[in-house]
Amino acid sequence: MKIKWAESLRESVHDLAESLGNLFVESFHYLALFAIGGITAWASIAAFLGMVEKGHITVDDILLLFIYLELGAMVGIYFKTNHMPVRFLIYVAITALTRLLISDVSHHNGPGMGVVYVSAAILLLALSILVVRYASSQFPSVSADAPRRRRLQSSQPAEAGDPGET
Repeated sequence: MKIKWAESLRESVHDLAESLGNLFVESFHYLALFAIGGITAWASIAAFLGMVEKGHITVDDILLLFIYLELGAMVGIYFKTNHMPVRFLIYVAITALTRLLISDVSHHNGPGMGVVYVSAAILLLALSILVVRYASSQFPSVSADAPRRRRLQSSQPAEAGDPGET
């Protein structure tokens, strides 16, 4: 036999703990995103000012700015969707390897196996983007609603055929 007041108290404590946990996790995510976005912006401005101070800009420098742009786009997408797109991480890796390849060829001017290895790595990453895009179109992930979305949906009546309907 359950004691109703104890069960009610347990549910209240559970709901409070879940709400506080969600608050702390979401607060950490937003603080971390602001920090990462700010650091990315700061680094890109510093790199740009370094290029201006140097007096000329190389392809390496432009690719570095593209890396910063992709990192900023990842932060922006995470802010909007709460999902980290793996493709953007692969784009950053491809851009970084392209930057390495251009730098290696322009500074060493000699053909070597390093060029082949980096080119193969870029090809492998490009194929991985193809696989990720194909997999995400054929097997879409089930998105979990954020806590605030659940609250909004629970306060509104469910329509017929609505997946949130119980």
